[in-house]
Amino acid sequence: MAQIKNYTLNFGPQHPAAHGVLRMVLELDGEVIQRADPHIGLLHRGTEKLAEQKTYLQSVPYMDRLDYVSMMCNEHAYVMAIEKLLGLEVPLRAQYIRVMFDEITRLLNHLLWLGAHALDVGAMAVFLYAFREREDLMDCYEAVSGARLHAAYYRPGGVYRDLPDSMPQHNASILRNEKAIKALNQNRQGSLLDFIEDFTNRFPTYVDEYETLLTDNRIWKQRLVGVGVVSPERAKAMGFTGPMLRGSGVEWDLRKKQPYEVYDLLDFDIPVGVNGDCYDRYLVRIEEMRQSNNIIKQCIDWLRNNSGPVMTDNKKIAPPNRVNMKSNMEELIHHFKLFSEGFHVPAGEAYSAIEHPKGEFGIYMISDGANKPYRLKIRAAGFPHLQGLDEMARGHMLADAVTIIGTQDIVFGEIDR
Repeated sequence: MAQIKNYTLNFGPQHPAAHGVLRMVLELDGEVIQRADPHIGLLHRGTEKLAEQKTYLQSVPYMDRLDYVSMMCNEHAYVMAIEKLLGLEVPLRAQYIRVMFDEITRLLNHLLWLGAHALDVGAMAVFLYAFREREDLMDCYEAVSGARLHAAYYRPGGVYRDLPDSMPQHNASILRNEKAIKALNQNRQGSLLDFIEDFTNRFPTYVDEYETLLTDNRIWKQRLVGVGVVSPERAKAMGFTGPMLRGSGVEWDLRKKQPYEVYDLLDFDIPVGVNGDCYDRYLVRIEEMRQSNNIIKQCIDWLRNNSGPVMTDNKKIAPPNRVNMKSNMEELIHHFKLFSEGFHVPAGEAYSAIEHPKGEFGIYMISDGANKPYRLKIRAAGFPHLQGLDEMARGHMLADAVTIIGTQDIVFGEIDR
């Protein structure tokens, strides 16, 4: 009599739903997953080792390229670790700017997650909607740092520069006439804060649009409800953080439980799921977008009414301003030394973690007193989630593997490091 055997299947790395470079070896019994074995390392770039050869400041752009969807959040944990070792006080205005851009980054991340997750499951339109909003937020990145993705805006001791007083304007071209350009530039007449405020006023209606398309959509619920269920105990045991943990009903958010920067001065709620399935994690992230929008509004109000420095006054860390640097020999030497040799950090070790859009993103840094870290360890938020993939997928159908990868919000830059 013929023996029925399980067969193995390579899911990825070419598969569009594998989100980059995941190679997942699936053991299937018919169409039911018996085992899922993720193979990682296809995007390993040795960031932790490279950081040992670079000065503290030169490693800031490496952080952008870890989770390349949540750029400034990665930088934030890194500069906080340096500040902890140096014992630096960050000016209050810089802290508010950081928090505001952390939340803008959270929106960027969740919008890409929503678009990609819906596209994987079969809903095309949401992807286009989400990218329409990302475009505005990337303009905020560009206005403040000059780059749409890899900002390198946070610096040890503060931020690179204060918020600009004007927004870049669209120019007329052969593709768009004057009337269309005027409509595009309508909300760009004021400062960056005006532009962000205009966005925060519009954004809740956009989230309502996504919810109209998905939340009660019959197919969406059939694909997500009851899939990838993780109990609160298992979520904690496997080291889940962020929406993956909160979706299982554990109220844990570093912004509330271990507040950093000015989060303890802001008013916001932590959304928590009930069933621990993909649908609950979807609802948690949707509500997080609404809460982030609320936090950004509070930051805008404070930043409008309070001026001040955005960089520490410690001259060993902060570079001199451009005018002094070009008119004063001592300042020029100081500037040259700061960017060639870098600043020296006292010997010691520090761990700093932030509530990254995907979970807890931490940087563990050891200094031996030199101008480069002795050792850098990155606690990637998505790494433990990928580890739980096997347990979440077991017993589900092949098509559900796509849903589970989507709900985990995996980006390989940070997992492979």
